[in-house]
Amino acid sequence: MKQVIFDKKNILVIGGAGFLGSHLCDELVKENKVICIDNFITSAVDNIRNLMQNPNFKFIKHDIKEPIDLTSQPDLQKFKVEFQGIQEIYNLACPTSVNRFEDLAIEILDANSLIMKNVLEMTKQYQAKFVQLSSSVVYGPRRDEAKFYTESERGDVNFTDQRACYDEGKRFAETMATTYRDHFELPIRIARVFRTYGPRMLLNDGQMIPDFIIHALDNKDLIIYGDQSFTTTLAYVSDIVDGMIKVMEGEKNDIYNLGSDVVYTLEDVAKMVIQMTGSQSQIKYADPLLFMTPLCKPDIKKVKQDLGWFPVTSLKQGLIKTIDFARANKILSR
Repeated sequence: MKQVIFDKKNILVIGGAGFLGSHLCDELVKENKVICIDNFITSAVDNIRNLMQNPNFKFIKHDIKEPIDLTSQPDLQKFKVEFQGIQEIYNLACPTSVNRFEDLAIEILDANSLIMKNVLEMTKQYQAKFVQLSSSVVYGPRRDEAKFYTESERGDVNFTDQRACYDEGKRFAETMATTYRDHFELPIRIARVFRTYGPRMLLNDGQMIPDFIIHALDNKDLIIYGDQSFTTTLAYVSDIVDGMIKVMEGEKNDIYNLGSDVVYTLEDVAKMVIQMTGSQSQIKYADPLLFMTPLCKPDIKKVKQDLGWFPVTSLKQGLIKTIDFARANKILSR
């Protein structure tokens, strides 16, 4: 890794205009120079509009399926990449859309293979520290209600079903990351993110918390796809961003769960949303959906011990901010 020869590190965020990526850019740009690459498949320019005038932030619209030479980008001349290189790379490139999942299957497959290969080659080129954003889906479906999954859990994923391009794709992306880490002796780390919510999530996209809020604001029924036993954990976006940065800054090239270990029933979450929005909505139950099922719950002892990280935002605090975002943006999302 080239040393910082100017005043700030150069950090590359792939998929930086998405839900998590844009919040990560918000935080990183406070003390670093941030290069954000995105192709807007499931992200939006509005997520990073507040950063566009920041001299320490540069956005490049590009599909990273095609390699990119950062030194040839005119907008990056002030970042002196040819001299300083890139110190850190975060990879969040993977389309996430419940309603458009089938349409995006090939793009998801590409993100977990072709794009992963290109990003890892950039990591090798710059000898950069690297964090791969993985997912709790690598553990497979929840098989034991009482169990919290540690990073050593191997999981059980169906590698030929409709979800496989994402679930098995995330597993393969981890295999690529750890292979590059070991073969090329690179500082590569993996953050397995569990259910996360907050402002800038896609609205009207079939995702649980945004759908609850939008329906409550419109006094429509809140649908739980399952029964009263459906439980989940929910981490607020700022906590996950803090965790990703701690994984990058830590000493170990390791794998860490990032999520909340506080368990809620979906019924209780729905009741909170109804109460906080002053809604007249009712809670209804429906048959489970392929993409709305109980996920594994995170054991976060390892990340607490190694990095001192744990979520600090209460569900009520996070919902207040998420509801405010939905109120301001729900008309635009129709």
